[in-house]
Amino acid sequence: MCSSDLTDNHHAVTQDVFSRLYEKGHIDKRSSEQFYDPEAQRFLPDRYVEGTCPHCGYKEARGDQCDNCGRTLDPTDLIEPRSKLSGATPQLRTTEHFYLRLTDFEGQLEEWLRGRKGWRKHVLNFSLGWIEEGLLDRPITRDIDWGVDIPVEGLGPGKKIYVWFDAVIGYLSAAKEWAAARGTPEAWRDWWENPDAEHYYFIGKDNVPFHVIIWPAMLMGYGGLELPTNVPANQYVTFKGGKASSSRGIGLTISEALALYEPDALRYAVAANLPEQSDTEISEEEIARRINEELVATWGNLVNRVLSMTSKNFDGAVPTPGPLNAQDRALLTTIDEALVTSAEQFERVELRAALRTAMEGAQAVNAYLNACEPWKTAKTDLERTATTLSVAIDAIEGLTVAFSPFMPVTSAAARRMLGAPDIDGWTRRAVEPGTPLGQIAPLFAKVEADPD
Repeated sequence: MCSSDLTDNHHAVTQDVFSRLYEKGHIDKRSSEQFYDPEAQRFLPDRYVEGTCPHCGYKEARGDQCDNCGRTLDPTDLIEPRSKLSGATPQLRTTEHFYLRLTDFEGQLEEWLRGRKGWRKHVLNFSLGWIEEGLLDRPITRDIDWGVDIPVEGLGPGKKIYVWFDAVIGYLSAAKEWAAARGTPEAWRDWWENPDAEHYYFIGKDNVPFHVIIWPAMLMGYGGLELPTNVPANQYVTFKGGKASSSRGIGLTISEALALYEPDALRYAVAANLPEQSDTEISEEEIARRINEELVATWGNLVNRVLSMTSKNFDGAVPTPGPLNAQDRALLTTIDEALVTSAEQFERVELRAALRTAMEGAQAVNAYLNACEPWKTAKTDLERTATTLSVAIDAIEGLTVAFSPFMPVTSAAARRMLGAPDIDGWTRRAVEPGTPLGQIAPLFAKVEADPD
């Protein structure tokens, strides 16, 4: 992040948070040693220092964090540090900076964390372990020429608020900017000062300290603002054994992935492999397998064959069903129960499980069709065929609701093919008999996996 990326609003909100914490005594000034690159002739930001992690021995740890063990670091913690700018061995030079007194919040943070219910165990265990080891006060300014200006005197020129302090404030400043842009400048308070508002932070586990320790401490120190409801941090996605990292060129960038896969198909494959509880290995072969064997063969094919049979046998409209039998009612009950289950899973932030519940619903509809064989009854019992396809259409309508958070584009496309209106609530709504079907087209295309 550079200063040109920051809005005036973000500057103002960051300075306000800094000033409030400073006035309350939670920020103080100290002398410290910081790495200086003698070849580049400049002090180095934390991420411009690399070396060996003192905790796990990883040789490419950065000055603010080790990507291997996830520990937050200070550049001076690194063994055999080197400058990312020049490769030179940096020198320690004395400089003055402002520090956030995290130690002021140890007891309050521990009490708050021990009261969290339903949080992922690795998030709580990691954070409580940090506190039990003893929090360290953190410098929040740097000798750099970009970033937010320090709103108080005392350090002299050439100092700015450091990015790790102001980045998390972006959650608050974005809400204020949104409120101002819509002409309701005080509307941000409905989210940040309302105890009924819920705040979920979807991050990777390497960002746990910032969102579970540092940001809550800043909010506690500021006062009057809501703390995180939940921080459902994912573990790492790994590619061929290495943590996915755009800066290190491991894995696919979003642009590269979108050149290979349809957006909704990519969303599905990634969501199906979310590393919610442990690191998950993913590859292009696995993405292709998920798309072809699950998304195309199970869900996409279901929508296409039901609507194609309906269009062919009932003049392109939803047929009028006859009396439902036990098998028909059982399928619709299965879909309704799947929606209830997935809603509960979303509440617990079990996203992968919610996706699996939706796909199991699609499998149930396929099993129902295989048992009822409407392609055969169409030749002998058109009324029974009408009932089977009508029930299948209603089941698909419900499944588009369950799939919509993961695949919004194709779920909306499927609803247009059904002739169904936009989703209105987390529930299945029967499609009226006689509703004209939309233009039928495959939702997804098969992809080829490149093993290289």
